[in-house]
Amino acid sequence: MYDLVFRNARLHGAPGLPAADIAVSGGTIVAVGSVPEGAGLREIDASGLMALPPFVESHIHLDTVLTAGDPSPNASGTLFEGIRLWQQRKRRLTREDVLQRAEKVIRRLAAGGVLHIRSQADISDPQLTALRALLELRERVKPQVNLQVIAFPQDGIVSCPDNRHRLEEALRLGADGIGAIPHCEHTREDGIASLRFAFELAEKYGSFIHVFCDELDDPHSRYLEAVAAMALASGLRERVTAAHASATGYYGEAYFQKLLGQLSASGIHIVCCPLIGSAMQGRFDGYPKGRGIARIKELWQAGVNVSVAHDDIRTPFYPLGSGSMLQAAHMAVHLAHMTGAEELEEAVRMVTVRAAKVLQIESRYGLETGKPASFVLLPAADTAELLSVQPPCRFVVSGGTVLAETSRPETVWREDFLG
Repeated sequence: MYDLVFRNARLHGAPGLPAADIAVSGGTIVAVGSVPEGAGLREIDASGLMALPPFVESHIHLDTVLTAGDPSPNASGTLFEGIRLWQQRKRRLTREDVLQRAEKVIRRLAAGGVLHIRSQADISDPQLTALRALLELRERVKPQVNLQVIAFPQDGIVSCPDNRHRLEEALRLGADGIGAIPHCEHTREDGIASLRFAFELAEKYGSFIHVFCDELDDPHSRYLEAVAAMALASGLRERVTAAHASATGYYGEAYFQKLLGQLSASGIHIVCCPLIGSAMQGRFDGYPKGRGIARIKELWQAGVNVSVAHDDIRTPFYPLGSGSMLQAAHMAVHLAHMTGAEELEEAVRMVTVRAAKVLQIESRYGLETGKPASFVLLPAADTAELLSVQPPCRFVVSGGTVLAETSRPETVWREDFLG
């Protein structure tokens, strides 16, 4: 007997194939296909729901969530005002404050089918309050949700020398990786020095590197090439991620084509954040304004692993945000001109399998026999409808257990309409 069987599910990425049954035992997917009737201790009729592996949030700030408007709204909508407001707000951080807000958002994410999360934790305070709280939360949610915590030096590394020892302390405390923000250092030389320090520390501890890279509307912001070169030289390669990379939208074509080859050879990942990027970037442009995101279509076509992330949920940097990965993918296909049939499929991969590669969890991720029984089922006939409607998950399964169910919404007409 199987522990759980979902019957009549349609597998995403397999159009035209008949509905399949998904059987689970001991927290593992043990069959995908046709399962004999009555073989499950619990059986649920999926009734043609679309089945996917769980969504993956590859770049979010759980320490800043739900702080929009505190101490005041970001009136200009710019990155620089957002940083200034967060510098004020983080002086009042407490363990309880971070946990309360982060827990609320993780519940929202999990209900939306997000079971793998990589969160930044600003370590620019002497007590490492946000980091310690998120490390504690990581252990608490581990049975249901995989949470990675990256130590993020928001105030820089060379520009804020104290962050050097804080980054190392963060790794000693158990952080999964460290970051850098070279474009916000005082000079180009300081930015390169900050990257060198981060790579040396990551090599020493065997950690991930997740760099905030070229998040500017500036064609001269070119730290991405340095990240790729250091990834190659260090051998860290796939353990290196560059987030945002908005400046790629401003690079000259000759330079960008040269960069594409370097990025593909390096093996690093690019994380694009289209919601916050499109809202925050381009503020200083005249018309026509920049689109505010990395050139993800060209990067993907050149063989670079690209994921799409939500990034912020109601923070000093972005006053909106629902946590829906489909919402982020929906924005990406518009800004990147990815509305072809295969491009839509790729956008879904960027919030599932490609994002899983960023977190380096491929060995335990996927909707196939032998993988952990974590997946989602949603009402959508095809990928275009999935991205158009962005339906809530009817079922979220984590480790073989139904973690969340969302009732199917129903509209009741109170009077005759259209006869």
